Amino acid sequence: MKRIDCFVTLSAQAGVLAQEPVVSSVHVLEASASHSSTLRAAAGEASAEFTLFYTRPTSLSLVHYALERMLQVADDTGAAMLYSDRFVSKGGEVVPAPVIDYQDGSLRDDFEFGGLLLFRTSALKEAASRMTVDYEAAGLYDLRLKVSQRGRLEHIGEYLYYEIETDLRQSGEKLFDYVDPRNRSSQIEMEQAVTDHLKAIGGYLAPSFKTVDITEGAFAYEASVVIPCKNRVKTIGDALRSALSQKTDFPYNVIVVDDNSTDGTVDVIKSFLGDPKLVYIAQDPTWHAIGGNWNAAIHHPDCGRFALQLDSDDLYFDENTVQKFVEAFRAQGCAMVVGCYRMTDFDLNPLPPFVVEHREWTPENGRNNALRINGLGAPRGFWTPLLRKLNFPTTKYGEDYAVGLRISREYQIGRVWDVLYTCRRWGGNSDSDLSIEKVNANNFYKDRIRTWELHARIALNSR
Repeated sequence: MKRIDCFVTLSAQAGVLAQEPVVSSVHVLEASASHSSTLRAAAGEASAEFTLFYTRPTSLSLVHYALERMLQVADDTGAAMLYSDRFVSKGGEVVPAPVIDYQDGSLRDDFEFGGLLLFRTSALKEAASRMTVDYEAAGLYDLRLKVSQRGRLEHIGEYLYYEIETDLRQSGEKLFDYVDPRNRSSQIEMEQAVTDHLKAIGGYLAPSFKTVDITEGAFAYEASVVIPCKNRVKTIGDALRSALSQKTDFPYNVIVVDDNSTDGTVDVIKSFLGDPKLVYIAQDPTWHAIGGNWNAAIHHPDCGRFALQLDSDDLYFDENTVQKFVEAFRAQGCAMVVGCYRMTDFDLNPLPPFVVEHREWTPENGRNNALRINGLGAPRGFWTPLLRKLNFPTTKYGEDYAVGLRISREYQIGRVWDVLYTCRRWGGNSDSDLSIEKVNANNFYKDRIRTWELHARIALNSR
């Protein structure tokens, strides 16, 4: 029984899919699948029970009975859209490329489905009928968000096809696509699509915020630079020199938290203990990770009124960063501040996208847009009294994202548009080039954080 209409971007693929026993018809898309008009036209033309899109501009090869398996799972689950694991050819080498389960918080516009998407045609047509905005870049994103509002998106954890990978960059390079100025126009479209989605499901938050009294509490120090570290012997000295050389008109200190380093990092830290501004915390051998190290710093009795981020790989841009952070807190009366940073290699040579401004953080919609992206800007500063109530999750990935989302649920995020920070990308960075399994684990965890936050915001709106 022929149950699938197919739409492909590569004309050479049409003949291959036409040979599949369950395929009713094959159509070549005249424009990109990222265009809303392309998808609406396809939805209007589809007449079979299911509609298949192959969105890659490269060839597709199906595992035997792959489409039959997708139909079987569709029948068993009633899913509105299905996708599967696949193999990819990267530079001539064929490697497994698993994807992850979709959840309510899988709101990233770069969520990896692979190129093969099977829609229940009734769900496709219904969602397409609600696609009222003509997007050039966000059409497919808008479509799957609307499909998810009325039906399930099902991941088949089986390798059902082969495709060719055209983006051969390391995983660490891809992290910054959403802040690259060259992608700004498409990012604006993605923001509109996710904002409309949040409004439709009750997760949108209007731009009204709780106020904070930043003078609350007695603090011996106005600010603390917090540096969590583990096995950073090559960089911790530079980070400490950067933090300890700040010029301020208020007292500040630097809290370095070492999590059981074994590579000589502790010896470097101890060489700075002659500076009275330095507070050294040596963690016990239990599990702490980055989040636990932050908690040790913010709950230390000498932590300042504002806790300011400095990763052990990185540097402050100049000697005025701490002063600018505190001035922003005072002027804007907010619970968290995000600055701008420049990208360099280990030797401080500029790297694209060079200056990262985090334009996605707007006063009007940043808290909603934050559910679409995998980061919350850097460098970050926090109002310590609130941070001590919330705490960081005890994890080594996503801890700052979780806290930032939680703060933005109720409080305004302040901005400094000056470059405050130098982010050094090098082979020793923990996210410089990760395996696909590690990337998937990280993305799944952040999707889970977004899921919890989304549910909390829907509950907040229903009160």
